[in-house]
Amino acid sequence: MIRSQEEIKRFLEDEISSQELYEAILYFVNSVHIRNGEFEGNYYIIKKMDLDNFIIYAENIYPDDNHREIPYSTSIYKENLLNEINKKARANKYLLKS
Repeated sequence: MIRSQEEIKRFLEDEISSQELYEAILYFVNSVHIRNGEFEGNYYIIKKMDLDNFIIYAENIYPDDNHREIPYSTSIYKENLLNEINKKARANKYLLKS
């Protein structure tokens, strides 16, 4: 559980870094029209498994030898993810969206 919280914290630090990114991520997470898929952030990928479940992971791509590594990942429920995103946006003094 502690490692998962650390991963979410790192994700929030890297990805909720501007009002624009905050709104784009919030739209992806909240949208009922996006049933599954991926949101590629600066460093992290948010994988939407279904309307309520997400996997967040970092992705390192090495084009020289054509492979990628996923050093860590965590799963999170939609409501928990939205709470964490909005908490970070509030701390950054962004205009909150619903």
